[in-house]
Amino acid sequence: MKSMTGFGIGEHRDEKRQLSMTLKSYNNRFLDLFVYLPPALSVLEPQIRRYLSERVLRGRVELSLKYVELQEAPRASLDRSAVRAYAQLLRELAREAGIRGRLRLSDLLRLEGVIRTEPGSDPQELWPVLEGLLARTFAGFDEARAREGEATQKDVLAILAAFEQQITLIEGLAPLLEERLKNDLRARFREVLGDTVEEARLLTETAVLLSRSDIHEELMRVRSHLGSFRASVLAGGAVGKKLDFLCQELGREVNTIGAKNALPEVDAAVVALKDALEKIREQARNVE
Repeated sequence: MKSMTGFGIGEHRDEKRQLSMTLKSYNNRFLDLFVYLPPALSVLEPQIRRYLSERVLRGRVELSLKYVELQEAPRASLDRSAVRAYAQLLRELAREAGIRGRLRLSDLLRLEGVIRTEPGSDPQELWPVLEGLLARTFAGFDEARAREGEATQKDVLAILAAFEQQITLIEGLAPLLEERLKNDLRARFREVLGDTVEEARLLTETAVLLSRSDIHEELMRVRSHLGSFRASVLAGGAVGKKLDFLCQELGREVNTIGAKNALPEVDAAVVALKDALEKIREQARNVE
């Protein structure tokens, strides 16, 4: 089991270049990759995306890279068409805003794309170095996700144990239901009929109420879902979506048990079940 949140950093430096990389992730329903590269290395983005998508299944993942050439200076060029277009737009903006003043060079230098830089070497030649850095950075990032996932697993299993205790309590109270219903009905009949209570009718009414209040099937399904939940947590891997689904199924059964319940003792157990289930659901949403 791995968390969807993680962080990793990595650096590489040799006689030609210096690179520093940051990799971090947050919770998200699906995989959403954001790769921030220097413009001169943007051609390598598909390879980086492929590397990450093969190793991360869910979460918002952000990678940023800084790159400095130490020997061969990067080539710089001026995008003249962009300069003219930006200058025209800035003049129009000034007129519309009623701002007086001359257009300065610093106004244009702030705009992206005015000056283009290209590395002195082919970016694809850099890929072996970048891939090695990416692998080291990802290793630290993945280790952080695994550590947090392990802590989440322990917490979920502890809450699951408390959940199972409440289910066991309800199962133990189930035999009391028939006796409680029978005594309540006998008391109501006596209020209306006095001591002339027909035992056969009492048993019939009790059976009708028991059929409406029976939670045996719900308890069986809860036990089945709990077994699947525990097996998924212990199996590891990308189980976040499955755990979220099982939480929904458990919630449905718990609500049904609460609706059918006729015992105050079960009411308290149902409240505890809902509280435990909400805690489990919050933790499951952090899992890949």
